[in-house]
This record gives sequence, C-alpha cells and structure tokens, in this order.
Amino acid sequence: MTDTAGTPAEPDPVPDDDAPEPVAPAPPAPPAPRKRHWLRWAALAVSVVVLAAAGIGWSLYKKLEGNITEDTGTAAELERYERERPLPAVHDAQNVLLIGSDTRSGQGTGNPYGQDQGTQRSDTTILLHLAADRRSATAVSLPRDLMADIPSCRKPDGSRTNEQFAQFNWAFEFGGAACTIRTVEKMTHVRIDHHMIVDFRGFKKMVDAVEGVEVCLKDPVDDADAHLKLAAGRQKLDGEQALGYVRARKTLGNGSDTDRMDRQQQFLGALVNKVQSNGVLLNPTRLFPVLDAATSSLTTDPALAKLTDLYELVRSMRNIPTERVQFLTVPRQSYTYDANRDELVQPDAGRLFDQLRNDAPVQVAPEPTEAEQAADEAAQKGEESESGGGHWVDQGYWGDDGEWVDDGYWADGKPSGSEASGKGTSDEKPDDEKPGDGKPADASPSPSESPSPAPTFRGNTAAGSTC
Repeated sequence: MTDTAGTPAEPDPVPDDDAPEPVAPAPPAPPAPRKRHWLRWAALAVSVVVLAAAGIGWSLYKKLEGNITEDTGTAAELERYERERPLPAVHDAQNVLLIGSDTRSGQGTGNPYGQDQGTQRSDTTILLHLAADRRSATAVSLPRDLMADIPSCRKPDGSRTNEQFAQFNWAFEFGGAACTIRTVEKMTHVRIDHHMIVDFRGFKKMVDAVEGVEVCLKDPVDDADAHLKLAAGRQKLDGEQALGYVRARKTLGNGSDTDRMDRQQQFLGALVNKVQSNGVLLNPTRLFPVLDAATSSLTTDPALAKLTDLYELVRSMRNIPTERVQFLTVPRQSYTYDANRDELVQPDAGRLFDQLRNDAPVQVAPEPTEAEQAADEAAQKGEESESGGGHWVDQGYWGDDGEWVDDGYWADGKPSGSEASGKGTSDEKPDDEKPGDGKPADASPSPSESPSPAPTFRGNTAAGSTC
C-alpha cells in the first residue's frame, strides 16, 4: 500500500496479547493550601515574639539589677572586726538593718527640704527581724537621738574616729553603714545579717509606684517646713506628700522624735498593705514600677545586690500575715543629762533584744488612747484612796532560816487596818516567792511549767495601719 505520494505506508501494528496495557500518566499535584503558608508564618511570628519577650525580660531584669548599688566597702570594713561581732543565734532567722539616709546634697532627690553641705546622717534606722519560720516580722525603730556607745570607726578619708558615747545617728556620719552596724550590734548583741540604705528619692518613687498610700488625720496639717498642707480625715498621699508626712515634727503630734517614729511605722504598715494587695503583686504593669522604685535608690551588702537574692528574701516574706508584721520603737526615755536626747529603758530594752537574738516571739499592743489612760489613772487613784492614799513598798526577803523578813514601808499615804504597823503579813508576799534554802525562788521555769508568754511592747501592726 502506498500513500498518495507514492511512498510506501507502514503496516498497521499487529496487537500483542502479551504486551501490558498503557498506564495513564498521574495528574499533576494540586497547589499547597494557603492555610499551610499561614501556619508557617504564624509559627515564625510566635517565635519572634517569644524571642523578643525573652530579650525584653532579660533587659528589664538587667535594668533592675543594675539599679542596686553594691556596698563592698561596708563588707570589707565589717570583715576587719569579725571577731568582735555577735554570732548568728538561730539558723534561717534574718536580721536586716534598714537605714533611711538623710543625705541632702540635692543630687537627683528632687527634694525641697534644704541642703546640708553634703553631710549624711541616718534619719531613720530600723532593725528588721524575720523569724526563721517566716511567720512574723518585727521592725524595731532606733531613735536617731538615742545616746549610744559608738566604736572607733573608719572615716571616708581613711582616718579614724575615737570611741565615744554620742548621739546614735552620728555613727552613720562618722563611718557610714559599717559604723552604724557595729554600733547597733554593740548595743543589742544582735548579729546584722544584711543592710539596706534607702534615700529620699527611693521612698518617694515607691509611694508613687503603688499610686499613693492612704492615711487618716485627726486634724488638718499645715507645715511649711515639711511643705505639707492637708485637710483632716482620710487622705491619699503621693510620694512628695508622704515624704513630708513621715519627716514632719513641728506641726504633727507633740513634736517629738518618738511621735514621728510612730507615724513612720504606721505609714510603713499601710505601704506594706498596699504592696501586698493583689492589685500590685499580680499586675506586671504595676509591679515593675514598684520593683524599679525599690531598687533604683537602694544600696545593699553584696549578698543582696543580686536581684535573685533580693527576690528570694522578699518572696520569703510574702506569706507573713499583716497582723504579724509588727512595728515598735525600742523602749526609751529622755536622757538624764539632756532632755533633747534619749536613752534605753532597762531591763525592757534588754528583754526585747534577747527575744530578737533568740528568735523568740514578741507581741505588740497599741498605745492606750486618752480615754484609756484617764480610766487607768482613775482606777489607780481609787485603789490608793481605799488604802488611805498610799502604797506598800515591799523590801522584804527570805532569811537563812527560811523565814520571811519584812522590811517594807508605806509611801505617799497613810496605811489602814493591820497594815498601819508598817509591816506586811505572810499573806501579802508575792506568789512566786516561796521559801527554799533560805534564798529567793529561782526565776527560771522548771521543765514541768508552761513557757512564759511573749513579752508585750507598745507598737502597731501592718493590719492596724490602715484607715
């Protein structure tokens, strides 16, 4: 067969029964759904956000840690006197000395309270004892006008001061935190584990960071020196007002340093309440300014200069009930030779220091109101009138033969009844004075007796510091 061109045509193929049938080619793969592209971009975006957040977190962490000033000089100076320092009494209990610096050189404080040519004194000093079980915290104010034995201290220029009996806050002026710590340890025999120095700027920023702290005023305040003018009643103070409030002396209270310390303690209690509230601790946008304020004007010993160490200390305190956050002033009275200075009241101050040193309980009770004081005075006068207006001064003692020797007398009044002879009877002897070996009874409790109740001192708690 030929085609029209005369070219022989190829014969038609003969079917082969054994040949495989042709396979149709696979259809082309459909394009990937757009959803997969979206997931990839979302994963990438999340990764970027996480990395950015981690970077921001690290940046904020370094900023907070960089705010803290490490006080290596104090640590080195205390190391020189390690042998004379008290030993820690109880494991895990912590004693922190908080020093409010009275530096008024005007460097960044934004403070209108005047300047003092760059000198510094400890305007406020508080010995904070954290119980080993972290179920209580006791803050003891040490008056700046308290007369104390100040050891020989190293001055900033390298010279040394003489050991002297002087006003307590001079120690900070003489030799900074190291001299203050050594003075406190000599006075209390309590080992200071850490110290923190806070200046005006830090205090103001802290109050502003928690958006103010409320106080309740019985009377209006108009104090030009403190730059403070407030109406009576409930008032919310910002940082500047709070600083004037806790430092004012002339127009608030009776003008004494003791009254000022009571006001400081109540304000700090209210501040603790505010910081412990959920609105601050559980809100990162409010918590960071608080942390920034707390660290920006803080100088600490090296052991607390790291943010993690400072956080651990603060974290250990977060579960302390506010009624167990206690504030009190060390028992004191006017100094015998200068009414403008203070001195410790013994044995009360010694008992308080013993409790802190041994991590033993301390109880505080508020100062009696004017009505309570009047009632107590009236009751006292009533008791005196029933006995002729006097009172028995017991000077008796147990003799070597085990018999009571009565050597008391009546003072400021006239005895009545059987007491007119000037002699007491055996029924009037104290219950805890029993004859035995011709000596007074031992004051130490026997193992079978219940432990003595915790001594009570005048003070306040954070729970009672709110309006």
